[in-house]
Amino acid sequence: MGRPAHTPKAGRIVGVDAGIKHLAVLSTGELVPNPAPFKAALKKLGKAQRRAARRIGPYDQARRRKRTASNRWQRAQDTVARLHATVAAVRADSWHRLTTRLAQQFTTVVVEDLHVAGMVRNRKLARALTDAAPATLRRHLGYKTGWYGSVLYVADRWYPSSKTCSGCRTVKPKLSLAERTFNCTTCGLSLDRDINAARNLAGLVRHVDLELPGDQKQDVEPT
Repeated sequence: MGRPAHTPKAGRIVGVDAGIKHLAVLSTGELVPNPAPFKAALKKLGKAQRRAARRIGPYDQARRRKRTASNRWQRAQDTVARLHATVAAVRADSWHRLTTRLAQQFTTVVVEDLHVAGMVRNRKLARALTDAAPATLRRHLGYKTGWYGSVLYVADRWYPSSKTCSGCRTVKPKLSLAERTFNCTTCGLSLDRDINAARNLAGLVRHVDLELPGDQKQDVEPT
């Protein structure tokens, strides 16, 4: 049975830039906080895993024989499992709340086609990216836009949303990750780089005919 349709407000377009510091940044200027559940539970999880490693398990690798697991071993394993379940639940709840709100409140949602598998190869960002799980944004919106009668557009992976000025459309040849503020030398615009990227995403579909709402994932080429 399908979900009840919540008619979105006609003509509302939002660009969504998934990130690490913030779970997502909207073209409206809203910064959605990232709960970073794994980072928050890291200290407790490390302590629980060290305790579990000291307990007697059900199999002796050295002697290659089975042995009866102790009650303390089982309790230690349960503690680790509960912590991992809590981390997963907090992360899922954050994304579900955001994506449901976006699908209900906006007619058109524009996101980027992120190559997350390639991004996590950066050792400095791998843990934070895995904790934020930015690929979840597109996956959830893919079916929720169909539930609530809105449209999902996916921008081309190579569209320079962060390097393009949302004011004059000038594209910077280079923009390092350390530069958190976008400064345009052409028109003088100074703006948070994530908000600038979200505005560029929203600007891609300003002139798109939205006659067919639903789960329609399309690649939007830069205009």
